[in-house]
Amino acid sequence: MPERETPPAKLSCRHLWKVFGGLPTGFRAEADAREMAEAMRAEGRIPAVVDANFDVGAGEIFVIMGLSGSGKSTLVRCLSRLIEADAGEVLLDGQDILKKSSRELVEIRRHKMGMVFQDFGLLPHLSVLENVAFPLKVQGMAEEARRKRAQEMIELVGLEGRESAYPRQLSGGQQQRVGIARSLAVEPDLWFLDEPFSALDPLIRRQMQDEFLRLQRMLNKTIVFITHDFMEALKLADRIAIMKDGEIVQIAPPAEIVLRPADAYVAEFASEAPLSRLLTARDVMTPGAAAAGDLPKVPAGMTLDDVTAEFLRSGAERLAVMDAERGCVGTVASEEVARAVARRDADRESA
Repeated sequence: MPERETPPAKLSCRHLWKVFGGLPTGFRAEADAREMAEAMRAEGRIPAVVDANFDVGAGEIFVIMGLSGSGKSTLVRCLSRLIEADAGEVLLDGQDILKKSSRELVEIRRHKMGMVFQDFGLLPHLSVLENVAFPLKVQGMAEEARRKRAQEMIELVGLEGRESAYPRQLSGGQQQRVGIARSLAVEPDLWFLDEPFSALDPLIRRQMQDEFLRLQRMLNKTIVFITHDFMEALKLADRIAIMKDGEIVQIAPPAEIVLRPADAYVAEFASEAPLSRLLTARDVMTPGAAAAGDLPKVPAGMTLDDVTAEFLRSGAERLAVMDAERGCVGTVASEEVARAVARRDADRESA
């Protein structure tokens, strides 16, 4: 599978630990993390985050997922310092926020971080406009300026006309939009979302996922998104980190998670993923900047469902895969598409 360019890191996590019960005497960061975690459990401690290491690129949607109790929510709370990590570094633009004073942390949260959680957390006595403007009021922004900014965010999330409504008068999806607008009002550099759509009905959830992607195309935020829903992760993520027992067991783009799971735990998550709707021409192509010639052309990001339709429409045996900036980046044959979709079933039978 071709390598993809990684954007420069906005957020970096280095050897991060969170242990409920505290680090044991003699803790050594350079020791084998898995063995150390097992020893902690034997002592009755709970290692909720075990030696986490990753970078989140500027403008990337980095999804962290796992089963309940895997440590994903604890990890994001350590990243935002809602709870304190026991060891390691969290670098935002190269600065370790774990070493910041309380006053410095308040300023970072007010101006650089946005947070959205499953519990919408709206203030029931404030209108939609007042809820969205609230963090700007805390910043000390003048009333006219903050109302104008809040109005812009309300329009951005499609709630114009509901400015005077109170949370109790809104549906769950509308309340979540208010939470998103409020979070975006401070123009955060880094956006944390912890299972923001899990309390919504399935149809509203899909609509909010689409809305989220629309906002990201417009705003290009750096996002850490927590979910336990693999299909949601596939839809939203640039890369996925999968956690088990506090440990990150694999970090990869969605297609690689599905095609090359690191172990049986990851494979179980990926077992029902619809490959033909997940994989793209870029994922299965034979790379090479060959001239496209007379070959029919398809975008590199076209799903295999649509690539298959193009084979049927054109009658061609091979297609040129086109990148908007680099031109032809490879070719794909119909048998390569069929082989990619069938690979997982073959792997299951041989397991």
